[in-house]
Amino acid sequence: MAANSRIQAVERATSRTWDEWLRFMDGIGAKNLSHHEIATKVLEALDGKVENPGWWAQSVTVAYEQYIDRRIPGQRSDGTFQTSVSKATKLGMQELMDKWVNFATEDADVLALMAGDPRVSGTDKRITWRVKARDESDIRITSEPKKNGTASIIAEQMGLQTNERNLQAKSNWSSILQRFVDSL
Repeated sequence: MAANSRIQAVERATSRTWDEWLRFMDGIGAKNLSHHEIATKVLEALDGKVENPGWWAQSVTVAYEQYIDRRIPGQRSDGTFQTSVSKATKLGMQELMDKWVNFATEDADVLALMAGDPRVSGTDKRITWRVKARDESDIRITSEPKKNGTASIIAEQMGLQTNERNLQAKSNWSSILQRFVDSL
């Protein structure tokens, strides 16, 4: 049974203790259910009781799966790994993405990761730059607005095959984003 940093946040947001969640999980036979099946039952239990019930259903489910050692932090339900790094900026959402696109076309580390041409798409809530990595994982860079009119940049790499690659990707993206933010 691994210690999990998510548990306190889950308890605060859901107004249930971790012991109550463990009894809930025992009651639904969660050890024998898939991630999707657990999350669906947790969503039913949270619906109408918390803000963003889908997000909290995922959080409760992941915390439980980590608690029972079904997965480790950073590991997705399919067994691959995902990492993310974010940085706050003073730029607005569109300007931030425009600067990222320019940076990415010139940065040797970003170019070395890319296996194809990136795509950019967005809404009024976020703008995302996506590309397939040479190791077949997926890279997503997102510009998300904050309430004060500025935006944060979030780098995610998903589908990494090992925890070691995940840790290396986190280190790489931390360096890349720091270099990017320093260039603004």
